[in-house]
Amino acid sequence: MRNIVLRFDMRSAPQCNETPSERYHAALDMAAWADQNSVDVIGLSEHHNTTDGFLSAPLQLAGMMVARTKRVRISVSALLVPLHDPLRLAEDIVLLDLAANGRFSATCGLGYRESEYECFGVDWNSRGKVFDEKLATLVSALRGEAVQFNGCTVQLNPAPQSPLYVLLNIGGNSRLAARRAARVGLFFCPAIDDPELEDAYSAACKEYGFKHGFYISPREPSTTFISEDPERCWRDIGQFLMYDATAYGAWHHPNRRAYAESFASTIEELKSEGKYRVLTPEEAIQTVQETGSLHLAPLTGGVPLDIAWRSLRLFEDRVQLHL
Repeated sequence: MRNIVLRFDMRSAPQCNETPSERYHAALDMAAWADQNSVDVIGLSEHHNTTDGFLSAPLQLAGMMVARTKRVRISVSALLVPLHDPLRLAEDIVLLDLAANGRFSATCGLGYRESEYECFGVDWNSRGKVFDEKLATLVSALRGEAVQFNGCTVQLNPAPQSPLYVLLNIGGNSRLAARRAARVGLFFCPAIDDPELEDAYSAACKEYGFKHGFYISPREPSTTFISEDPERCWRDIGQFLMYDATAYGAWHHPNRRAYAESFASTIEELKSEGKYRVLTPEEAIQTVQETGSLHLAPLTGGVPLDIAWRSLRLFEDRVQLHL
């Protein structure tokens, strides 16, 4: 199955010359562009308490993108459920589901940055329990059930039009995450390709009687730009990609495993590592034909808008016709 992803996290290096407003407007324009081209999913991320403008309000941006599109799916991955009021989340997701006519989904995650928990007053040491409790409320509400919350009985009205398994997945990179997904009856979307996680999920699905379990592998999603001259493009954007890799690396946590995490310390190492890449149109076509997947992230780390658009136009003019 083909999976062309357009991804945004809105992080920008200090040397980025455009304003946040300019870049958010560009992201909305790029979402509209994606809807007219062969992009299957627009992916949004969530983090808080950052110094570089990382996207902190993905549901709001998703709603704006829903209004600019008619076809493409819009997904938040990961939605950090422990940091939110679960009933408020359910209400927001219902609105997105109805407005998008079933094109919205979210991968629910635990998160791995203690500072985010601190700024929202959520106990870091109890994060697994908090996640399970809030997830249970969110899942029940989105199933259309009456839930007990803060001493009140609440039932969503309107209810979502999509079934629960379309609206929510479970993310993570541990056996506990795999079991959590099976226990609540949702698909499992880990951040890393790991056959042991797939086995753990399958076993848990049998244990909990979830007959329709589905494991979604990330398939080594490299952050990709397209250029007719990759070496020149690396010279132009290498500093922004290096910033992005270094900024993610600074958040390293012993329990975090994700393909996107880079260990490069120089641009040359980053190029060799393969987690960030610049492909010619012909190489991009070959990549999709071989893997079925391409992850475009035009605003990565503050990449200038003109270069970002140049990459997308090459996909439009030189790549998608061959898919």
